[in-house]
This record gives sequence, C-alpha cells and structure tokens, in this order.
Amino acid sequence: MGPASFLTLPSRPPKPRSAGLTHVLDTGVTPAVAADLLGGTAPYVDIWKTGWGTAYLDGRIADKLAVLAAHDVASCLGGTLLEIAWAQGAAEACLAWADDAGFTHVEVSRGTVPMALDAKHELVRRAADRFVVVTEVGAKDPAQQHTLAQWGDEAGQDRDAGAALVVAEGRQSGTVGIYDGDGTVREDVVDEIVDAVGLDRIVFEAPRAGQQAWFVRRFGPGVNLGNVALDEILSVETLRLGLRSDTAEVSLPVTAEPVR
Repeated sequence: MGPASFLTLPSRPPKPRSAGLTHVLDTGVTPAVAADLLGGTAPYVDIWKTGWGTAYLDGRIADKLAVLAAHDVASCLGGTLLEIAWAQGAAEACLAWADDAGFTHVEVSRGTVPMALDAKHELVRRAADRFVVVTEVGAKDPAQQHTLAQWGDEAGQDRDAGAALVVAEGRQSGTVGIYDGDGTVREDVVDEIVDAVGLDRIVFEAPRAGQQAWFVRRFGPGVNLGNVALDEILSVETLRLGLRSDTAEVSLPVTAEPVR
C-alpha cells in the first residue's frame, strides 16, 4: 500500500531537487538503521550529514554510504572533522579518505577551529574537484558571534569560492547562530544571508519544530531546512505540506479559516 493521495497539497518537486531540501543529521546510526529508516522516508531526504566525526570512527561507513546512494540520498561529511584535519595538516588526507569512502558532499566550516576566511576558501577550492561543497557560516560559540555584515559577507564569498550551498549555523540545540539563546529566529540575520546568496542557495539549520514551522511560514514549502533529526523526517514534511496546525494555511482552501 502506497502513500495516501486523497488531499490537495502544495506541489513538491521530486528528487533530485534544487529547492525544498531536507538536510538531516546522522549522529551515528548503523547501516541497517539507515536502510530501515529510508525504506519509508527516502523521498523526503535530500542530504544526509554524518555529524560530530562519527564517520571517522564508523568501520562500516562505506556500507552506510552505499545505502544512501541506493535511496538517492546525498552523503555529506560534517565540517568539524575536516576542520580538525585541517588544523593537524591532514586536510588532503581527510578529503582523500572521504572520496574513497563514497561521500558525495563535504561541508567546509570554521565554527570550531580558528581559520582565516581565505584558508576556508582555499579548502573549498581543494574539495570542489571531487565533491559538491557545502559551506557553513556562523560560530558555534555563543560568545563569538558574527556581526550582521559578517554573515552576509562570508556567505557571499563562500558562494563565490565555489560553494553549492551555504548552511546557516544553528547547531543541534537551535540556540546559537541564526537563533537567540531561547531559540527565537534572528530575522535580521536571515534576511542578510538571503540578500547575500539567494534563498535557494541557503540551508537553514532548524532543529526545533517551532523553528522549522517559522521558516515554512516565512518562505513556503520550498525552503531548505538542515540539522533535521532522523526521527523527524516525516514531521518536517508534514510542516512543508500543511498537514500540521502550525502551517495548515498552506494546504487549506482560501475560503477556510484555520482554527486559532
């Protein structure tokens, strides 16, 4: 039995999509868990990021990447691992290893290790001949946040250096970067990044349901959302399609009034 089809919902282009991307965060699940999960959710997952250096420790990472490829899901190496490799003079070894393992994307960031912007962009150029490069803008330390101008400048320079997508930092907590400490979206930062690179080139890290709903209401179902937990893939898709009260206005007839 396939998915239900009796409702009129917002149009969602099939994969491979150029907008409306769902970028999920893998904290270290096994290939079997990945296969089981994608058996029901693969149409809704675009980019699968292996976070926190888990890929480095996973003896079956190539098997998991093969599962992702079989479900047409792009595999992205998280940026912190590459930052640490760069700091140790092992960036090229890290990229070669990621290529051999079968990653399709790599994230280039500087949110953990002190790295000059020109060094970041040199790393982007070195990676771009083997991978789709995703950069990240914003610091993980709430005490070392970008100014408004720095957000836009770095995002635009990342794009010019060869980044296919720019990720706006929010962390798994949703309390830094494009968010205040209580998780409220910093609208001025969001607007600055959108102006710098365009909406389709940005992935907004949005780990909380309220944050995901805010972006869907602001930009529509085609907004790119990142750091989505693996157990919330379907939940995010329901937000995009207006199947939850938070975003029901996108699927209700124009004459209907949502219950408040």
